[in-house]
Amino acid sequence: MTSAGPVAPGAYPSPRALLERHGLGPKKSWGQNFLADPSALDAIAELAAPPPGEPVVELGAGLGHLTVRLAARGARVLAVERDRDMARVLRAELAGSIELVEADAARIDWAALADRLRVARLAVAGNLPYHLSSPILFSLLDRPERIGRAVFLLQREVAERLAASPGTKEFGLLSVLLQREADVRVALRVPSGAFLPPPKVESAVLVAGFRPPPGGPLDGALLRRLVKAGFAQRRKTLSNALQAARIVPGDALARALEQAGIDPRRRGETLEVAEWEALVRAIAPPVAGS
Repeated sequence: MTSAGPVAPGAYPSPRALLERHGLGPKKSWGQNFLADPSALDAIAELAAPPPGEPVVELGAGLGHLTVRLAARGARVLAVERDRDMARVLRAELAGSIELVEADAARIDWAALADRLRVARLAVAGNLPYHLSSPILFSLLDRPERIGRAVFLLQREVAERLAASPGTKEFGLLSVLLQREADVRVALRVPSGAFLPPPKVESAVLVAGFRPPPGGPLDGALLRRLVKAGFAQRRKTLSNALQAARIVPGDALARALEQAGIDPRRRGETLEVAEWEALVRAIAPPVAGS
């Protein structure tokens, strides 16, 4: 079956029907759980689709159920899929209506892809395998200036952690790094029964609207090291946790905490994103004009 244009979502076969048609089954080792609920798929497409004619990169396109909805809204869909069996399904069912790239979603060169698609910032969407969500998010955070919007279906616990507020047990490394680069919210919860096969946990849709960091440029590598150290041993005070990591000498750390206005007796999870930024700048002031 081939198509010269967008496929109507209502006419697209169900995940079970497509798997049977192509003699396939979900691969447990790949973490394959196909979203089958039309209303949830429609909601994600509405959140993710850019204006008609603009590109959207779908990560882990799978059997194509979100893909057809993005294309039906007029988006130019570039579907990324590393499973050769799924890529075969996409070629057979959606040839002519999408562009398919067989690649690892965690290893995409986002700047090169944005240049290729001739956009300053990319719209990105996808139902991310649970075990790959962190590597993919870190890859986006390596080039946040080339990402405009990301809409991901994630394990509910992960989505809520990314959107968590300082001072909560859910707040962590990726919470800080993502919230520095984007406005983050959980838009929708999706029960396990909406998938084929049903996972053992609930899922949620995370929406991240990327924008320039309010505080301006800083040493991003140092920020990651400091935040990672600050959350590595949550029961320790911030001063003790950072000293144990030996990122900077103890006396320099004490001066930087004082300059940033941060009580060294606090714990890492209590710091706002802006306070982490202030600490980085106190340790490594940005070079003029950078």
